[in-house]
Amino acid sequence: MKAKILVVDDETDLELLIKQKFRRQIRENQYEFVFAKNGVEALVKLQQQPDIDVVLSDINMPEMDGLTLLTKLSELSPLIKTVIISAYGDMDNIRMAMNRGAYDFLGKPINFEDLELTMLKTLSHVAQLRETLQAIKENNILRMYVDETVLNFMSRREFESSLMTNETVEATVVFIDICGFTAMSEREPADVVVQLLNSYFDAMAKEIIAQGGYVDKFIGDAIMAVFRGDFHLDRAIEASLAARACIQAIYDSPLPGLPDFKPEVSIGINSGEMVSGNIGSATLRRLDYTVIGDAVNLAQRLQAAAKPGQIILSEAAYDRVKESFHGRPMGEIPLKNKANPVKIYEMIG
Repeated sequence: MKAKILVVDDETDLELLIKQKFRRQIRENQYEFVFAKNGVEALVKLQQQPDIDVVLSDINMPEMDGLTLLTKLSELSPLIKTVIISAYGDMDNIRMAMNRGAYDFLGKPINFEDLELTMLKTLSHVAQLRETLQAIKENNILRMYVDETVLNFMSRREFESSLMTNETVEATVVFIDICGFTAMSEREPADVVVQLLNSYFDAMAKEIIAQGGYVDKFIGDAIMAVFRGDFHLDRAIEASLAARACIQAIYDSPLPGLPDFKPEVSIGINSGEMVSGNIGSATLRRLDYTVIGDAVNLAQRLQAAAKPGQIILSEAAYDRVKESFHGRPMGEIPLKNKANPVKIYEMIG
């Protein structure tokens, strides 16, 4: 599939240079480049061509600079990822660009080999986000339309056949529970409870999606999320750390008119082999695309064992990521349906 890339730079020779360096990929229909001379022109191009995947942008440009463009792009589409390419490679500019949503930062003069590797990495990330959103849409459609409007399109035999569709996958499951929410919900009006819970879920779902995961289901005041593909455990931990931080941020800036409730999350994470498929009832003509198995059950039990603010992993999972993340041993705990106690670790960062 052809990738469409918007290059935003007021240097007139850059367009010719990119077309020369990537002439083979352009000829083979791998890349399509669109060019703009500043941020204002870039926004017009994006409105005209919403299928643009990646933006390569300079910082210093007339009319609208690259840093201002970054803030506009985050409002326009969270799926578009931007790589800043600038001669201003000092740490202040790098940090400012990253804080405004840049996916990566490259210096000038451009190393085109490094540029292509960065483009491939960024395009892969965008494709993963698009696939995740598509999976969420498909999952939500299955859950929402369970009446005759949709079910009339498939016979009972077809539905029963779809129930049998399954595969064994290697993945990571995360359970996130909002601690103390049930007790708070008993004191507050229903509409306040729903508004507050939805705000928490929405904030955490964004962090899950940003790391290429998808929300499998909402269970009361808890989320079950699944991560598949490369580095699924690493991405699950990153999402969990970010979800914990965003819930704390919500407490630091409470929503007006909502109760003074201090939200904390307890999180359980586990990786392993699990069955992925359509689980449901042929009689009810209702199915749920989900994952099941011992690895999933262990993640849920780790979450139940976690205290407010804790992110808990099994020792086996921690051993796979200990070179990238810092955790501390929490000893052994007995878990339901486990013959022997399980060694656990708390993720620190």
